[in-house]
Amino acid sequence: MKSIWRAFLFAITLTLPTLALSHSAVAEDPLSALTAPDQQAIRAVVEAQLDAFQHDDGTKAFGFATPTIQQKFGDAATFMQMVKSGYPPVYRPRSVAFEKLVDTQQGPDQILRLVGPDGLTYAAHYLMQKQSDGSWMINGCYLTRLEEQSV
Repeated sequence: MKSIWRAFLFAITLTLPTLALSHSAVAEDPLSALTAPDQQAIRAVVEAQLDAFQHDDGTKAFGFATPTIQQKFGDAATFMQMVKSGYPPVYRPRSVAFEKLVDTQQGPDQILRLVGPDGLTYAAHYLMQKQSDGSWMINGCYLTRLEEQSV
């Protein structure tokens, strides 16, 4: 009986750290519960806005922003000036990689890895908002600097 009890305790000792690690990874990084069509639509919107930036099409890029963002900036020219001056990695990325889509209290966060024109690596967090017509729009973006070694 003692050997069975020791085997049980040994198994628990090995399992608990693994469960704790997997639980903390899920708690810190919950992947999106959105449907595949919604995930695809979000990616398409972000890709289309990045393409509009590449072609200096401010009107098109501004059109992917939510009404709240559009109201904040007023017009496409003001919006583009803000992106050019404040978000060079988004405006002119050397490379773009879609990482993951996670659910947050503010809504879905589409995370991209960008290499900016300065050669540095950034995470771009695109905060998405579903509109009453079912379409997705960008409700903000923020950048965080990443270390080159991080994955």
